[in-house]
Amino acid sequence: MTETSSRLLELLSLLQARRDWPGSELAGRLEVSLRTVRRDVERLRGLGYPVESLTGPAGGYRLRAGTAMPPLLLDDDEAIAIAVGLGTAARASVSGIEEAAVGALVKLEQVLPAPLRRRVEALGAATVAPGTSGPTVDPQALTVIASGCRESECVRFHYRSRDGTDTRREVEPHSLVNLGRRWYLVAWDRNREDWRSFRVDRLARPAAMGVRFVARKLPTKDAAKFVEQGISRMPNRYEASLTLHASAEEVARRVPAHWGKVEAIDERSCRFRAGDDDLGWLALRVAMLEFDFTVDEPPELAERLAAMGERLVRATA
Repeated sequence: MTETSSRLLELLSLLQARRDWPGSELAGRLEVSLRTVRRDVERLRGLGYPVESLTGPAGGYRLRAGTAMPPLLLDDDEAIAIAVGLGTAARASVSGIEEAAVGALVKLEQVLPAPLRRRVEALGAATVAPGTSGPTVDPQALTVIASGCRESECVRFHYRSRDGTDTRREVEPHSLVNLGRRWYLVAWDRNREDWRSFRVDRLARPAAMGVRFVARKLPTKDAAKFVEQGISRMPNRYEASLTLHASAEEVARRVPAHWGKVEAIDERSCRFRAGDDDLGWLALRVAMLEFDFTVDEPPELAERLAAMGERLVRATA
């Protein structure tokens, strides 16, 4: 590969890695003059890459969206990450993504070098990702919200609350969080002037407002912690209390934090509190705990678990 071709690939990789680049910074990264950067940008444009010039004192460049998607440059780790992600996407909680994921994976595997293809195949063979049975979300909604998070642009949408009330929201989106079966949007609600988390499967017609905002600081360590705390404070139709015959430290290491709250009783036992509106899902979650336990309340949960146990015994008799 000639020096010019190698430099073009490096320039393209830089433009794909970040939204805006000052010309002087590109020149410094490539160790060439600004004039050379301008010539290389023209070469990329001639190859069909939509590189636009930025105005301002320093000038700069941006790789914008075009009428067709140009080839992407990926390093080995990025290619493997995308291939593994596509391989599990058919089991994700995003509606309509299965066929597109398979098609994209086929295209990617066709161009992977043999060593990378073997690594991807090994990872796929060794990885188990059970399918989800919960609500699905519209991938278009995720992309609109994700764009708002990245560009610090306000988003509006219609939202159906837990009790079925429909409201219109205008928010400053911060992060998308995936917890188990569900996607959540963490955002600053402009009308309520407070932080909120929204179930993405309950919102409709999200749209960018064309209004920029200055990112605010979350009241928690990260967005996932904010959602988990909100879930733990939310009242449920069924609230369960169990005594687990294991230490609180061991349970906290092996049970997802959003499943419930753990409180130490002594060195060998702890209290586990969890809730859900769906008694069947709550019973299934409890049954998946890897510890012996006693149901303290509610009695409906104990009855549902007993029925599940009888059914399993009959199935294995």
